Amino acid sequence: MKYGCIAEKLGHSFSRDIHKKIGLYEYELREVAKGELDGFMKARDFLGINVTIPYKRDVMPYLYEIDGAAKRIGAVNTVVNRDGKLYGYNTDLPGMRALAESAGIEISGKKVLILGTGGTSHTARELACSLGAQEIVTVSRRKFGGVVTYEEAYERHGDADVIINTTPVGMFPDIKGTPVDIDRFASLTGVIDAVYNPIRTRLVMSAIERGINAVGGLRMLVSQAVFAAEYFTGQALGDGMAARIYDELFREKENIVLTGMPGSGKSATGRRIAASMKRRFIDTDAEIVSRVGMKIPDYFREYGEAAFREREAEVIADIAKVHGSVIATGGGAVLREENIRLLKQNGRIYYLDRPLEWLTPTSSRPLASDADAIRARYAERHDIYIGTADEIIKMKDDRDGNAAEIIREHEKTRT
Repeated sequence: MKYGCIAEKLGHSFSRDIHKKIGLYEYELREVAKGELDGFMKARDFLGINVTIPYKRDVMPYLYEIDGAAKRIGAVNTVVNRDGKLYGYNTDLPGMRALAESAGIEISGKKVLILGTGGTSHTARELACSLGAQEIVTVSRRKFGGVVTYEEAYERHGDADVIINTTPVGMFPDIKGTPVDIDRFASLTGVIDAVYNPIRTRLVMSAIERGINAVGGLRMLVSQAVFAAEYFTGQALGDGMAARIYDELFREKENIVLTGMPGSGKSATGRRIAASMKRRFIDTDAEIVSRVGMKIPDYFREYGEAAFREREAEVIADIAKVHGSVIATGGGAVLREENIRLLKQNGRIYYLDRPLEWLTPTSSRPLASDADAIRARYAERHDIYIGTADEIIKMKDDRDGNAAEIIREHEKTRT
């Protein structure tokens, strides 16, 4: 391996995608077990590597020289091999600074709560200090030194202005998790989450829903990778490259989620979009059929709607974890708020608003099998479709045109 990333687990990583877009070298992902780290570092069989959980501190004893910021932080995430000597740097710090600045989250003069005590938490503390935070409090599950517990944070630090999450809580595959209840912090003006997979963690979404400026870790990941590439190559790459790669990667990773009435064209439109964009297409109803082993009308007759909604929620919880896909949902998927929240963590929702008179009843749709049923479903759900959508697509009698419109909307999505 000449260039790459090492960690204990890398199944969730976007790093190879980013370095491929940088385009200056081949980049590999290498999972290294704890017992293998010593041999790997002593062999020095690489030119440059990124280092992530749990080795940002563990690699430091193998390094010939460590730069000042990495020493202060106590963590290295970039190692360069120069003539057999290993040099260590921390590009997470400028990456996190770029994340905060791009989101417009003000830290100067603020009270900052840092969640977690690992290597990234030390990066967050260095950032908060350098940007002039008035007070910095580190929070962990157990109390030690100057670190407070989460319960103490609720009781004594509910006036925090900014929260920076450096824990893995909420990270793929457990995307429902959130490290704190932000309703306990009445003065919050900003939330930074170092987790980048999912694109929007539950913590970030909870903050946004409450009108709090919040951002996930994808911009930090991209920026630190560009800074690392500068160390790898000795070339100045500039802020423009990081911004371009971030915009591209965000759109590539974000799912296109289609909602709408039964018969509104979600599956047909989704297949056209997926084919045009060379993306995976997923139909949640088809996945349910595959799992339960029977057609949906038969399942309704045998087990009822409540049981079907449970199976639907299970499928959506799994599918919501994927990236870069086109997802067609069942007509009633929007009826559960949790379904929508999960789908939005990695996706943007497009409501296919097809005129009621164009919706055709069919026996394959148990809740829309005749004209009266369709009218009833439309009256019940139309406002929900509108309220949960990021974009409303007025469907026309032009299948290719409908798909093309959604693609255009997605390509101009603001990240």
